[in-house]
Amino acid sequence: MDLENRKCVMVIDENLPLGLVANTAAIMGITLGKEMPEVVGANVIDRSGNRHLGIIEFPVPILKGSPEIMKSIRESLFQPEYQDLSVVDFSDLAQGCKTYSEFIEKMAHTREESLEYFGLAICGPKKKVNKLTGSMPLLR
Repeated sequence: MDLENRKCVMVIDENLPLGLVANTAAIMGITLGKEMPEVVGANVIDRSGNRHLGIIEFPVPILKGSPEIMKSIRESLFQPEYQDLSVVDFSDLAQGCKTYSEFIEKMAHTREESLEYFGLAICGPKKKVNKLTGSMPLLR
């Protein structure tokens, strides 16, 4: 994989409480690791001989978003020109479910327009990711 020309960002609702920001980032990060295992580096050994699991080989900036901005970006991501991007979304519906089977059932009966996104993770060609998110500020 050409890591020089790839980019990954997370856009998270800036209005969420800190715990939900952390939860949203964690869930999307785990899903990206499953979707793109090749970007996770090899395990490393420190000088003391202790093993540390590999981490992603490039930075993942966390950007400040609003529900409206994320809804607009998510709608764009359904367009054919963005089909080569890896996208993880985390919504109010997902966050409110106690089990994955509940999530599956509720999603099957929910229209996309009614979802409120807490976060989006977008990975792919740097130019496309920048086109969608390049002017967004970091979440601090």
